[in-house]
Amino acid sequence: MQIVKPDIREYKNDLRNKYKLTRKELSFKKKLELDEKIFNRLISHNSYKNCETLLTFVSTAIEVDTHKLISYSLQQGKKVAVPKCISGTRQMEFYLINSIDDLEVATFSVLEPKIEICTKLLNFENSICIVPGLAFDLNGYRLGYGKGYYDRFLSNYTGLNIGVCYCSCTLNKLISGKFDRPVDLLITDKYIRKIK
Repeated sequence: MQIVKPDIREYKNDLRNKYKLTRKELSFKKKLELDEKIFNRLISHNSYKNCETLLTFVSTAIEVDTHKLISYSLQQGKKVAVPKCISGTRQMEFYLINSIDDLEVATFSVLEPKIEICTKLLNFENSICIVPGLAFDLNGYRLGYGKGYYDRFLSNYTGLNIGVCYCSCTLNKLISGKFDRPVDLLITDKYIRKIK
């Protein structure tokens, strides 16, 4: 009898649709409440307190908010770097910003650094990386948007990487591919889970 392997792309696309809907159905008030809980857990964690540089995505409307985190971190005197997708590739580079004003709408309608006024980050020492995901499992594997930017970046990143996610968008186990990279720490509105 032949064993039929599940089509991982179809499986992931179905999950993406499910968790996008879950997020869109959150009321504005509920999302604010969940974002605040995740923000407070993150800034209270020693890895955040002790880092000099914060690498973070710039959130869209359905993602865990990072705009407050960016502003707060700059006020705390931390260096803040955000990703820029390199055109024609599946690679990204991080650029240091001084404020939200250093961002512009770019790839996939996401805010990215204005590279003509921002400095490319070359030294990743004493940094942590905040990783987006539509869903995460209990082993730290994430369901991204399917482009692979973060998996490629994380394969060479040696600092601590932290997934942020709503608890309603977590599950016991995701089917993961050979290039998928788990996060070291998962922070939700209900708990902090150390993976490694």
